[in-house]
Amino acid sequence: MVNHHSDDDCIFCKIIAGKIPSFKIAETDYTYAFLDIQPLSKGHALLIPKHHGKTLLDVPEEYLADLLPLAKKVAKAVTEEEGTGKEFNVLQNNGPLAHQVVQHVHFHIIPKPNKAEGLGISWPCKDAEMDKLKAFAENVKARI
Repeated sequence: MVNHHSDDDCIFCKIIAGKIPSFKIAETDYTYAFLDIQPLSKGHALLIPKHHGKTLLDVPEEYLADLLPLAKKVAKAVTEEEGTGKEFNVLQNNGPLAHQVVQHVHFHIIPKPNKAEGLGISWPCKDAEMDKLKAFAENVKARI
């Protein structure tokens, strides 16, 4: 049994501990998956590491290594359900400015059955200045 870090005030930690009911769809030693009770579409699921970390940067590698293969299985299962469609988004936000509401890392699997349901995204992109982009890439590479 893995000894997980948790926060007694966190709603997701309470769900993992069974203190708050959920519609669990999958569980491993490191990850808990359940259906969202405020879904954007049929099959909208959440995957949460059993380690309480506020952002992706706070979660140990072994939890993250476990989570993505389970996310793939969950995405396949929820999109095979009749009426959900085969397309989907995987969403993970870090911090309030990035629209993270619950301060426990979580991944949304959101089926996109049609244009009206699922995740809607605005992507206000702009052209990059190539010299600045090149310099930034070099700085990032040096920190990895």
